[in-house]
Amino acid sequence: MTTPSDISDTSEEALAVQLECLRRMTPHERLRRACAWSGQVRQMAFDAIRRRHPEFSEEDVRLKFIELTYGEQLADDIRVWLRK
Repeated sequence: MTTPSDISDTSEEALAVQLECLRRMTPHERLRRACAWSGQVRQMAFDAIRRRHPEFSEEDVRLKFIELTYGEQLADDIRVWLRK
């Protein structure tokens, strides 16, 4: 069985502290934090796409993100929709 320490560079002690901090948060605070983390991860993905494809416009970056996240078909459908 895989444990968190098998797939993370966070020590078990640090993980315990993090979990305790999360448990102390109100549901609203946890939701706000999750949304913030999600936004940070999305921003890191956009930055990685820009580094890999410096020739891309911002629209190209967003479309590549959609392609990587939701699939090529959706990205192609959006490209067609944007051309109309």
